[in-house]
Amino acid sequence: MGFWSKLSSCIDRTNQLLGSAASIMILLSCIVSAGNALLRYGLDVSNNWPLELQWYLFSAAVMLGASYTLKRNEHVRVDLIYSRLSDRGRLWVDLFGLSVFLMPACILFTWLSWTSLFYPSWLVMEHSLNAGGMARYPIKFVVPFGFLMLSLQGLSEIIKRIGALRGEIALPSEDLRYEKPTQ
Repeated sequence: MGFWSKLSSCIDRTNQLLGSAASIMILLSCIVSAGNALLRYGLDVSNNWPLELQWYLFSAAVMLGASYTLKRNEHVRVDLIYSRLSDRGRLWVDLFGLSVFLMPACILFTWLSWTSLFYPSWLVMEHSLNAGGMARYPIKFVVPFGFLMLSLQGLSEIIKRIGALRGEIALPSEDLRYEKPTQ
């Protein structure tokens, strides 16, 4: 699995960086929100761009954080079945879910968001209609990019699951762990 393992590692490293960027974006979103509230209510100074910047930062964090969440194996599962399976059974369920549900959906959403959301916005250099608003096409690019990165992380997870099923790699225990959600 030489080439495939290297590809998987490269995708994992990229999404690790994007996950770190998403964490920073959440912090920046909170700082912008607090600063905007201070200016608006404390000094009676108001502008639309801080509100839009906060929205952009949070949106980008969600879109970039999805692939990082998949990389860390912290996505939602149907625990009724998954919790009762052996490690090998979990690998098969993961492989099925990644191949049949995640990959087709992410590829479709990448294509649709590129052709229907970002590209038309970029062609006209769309800007917010609000006074002092920001350009809209950069944040619209984040949607197809986020789905593309989620697709790539899905590919990485498929590579790892196939390697583990063939006995060519041993997945770290955190890739197979299952924590029942607390109610």
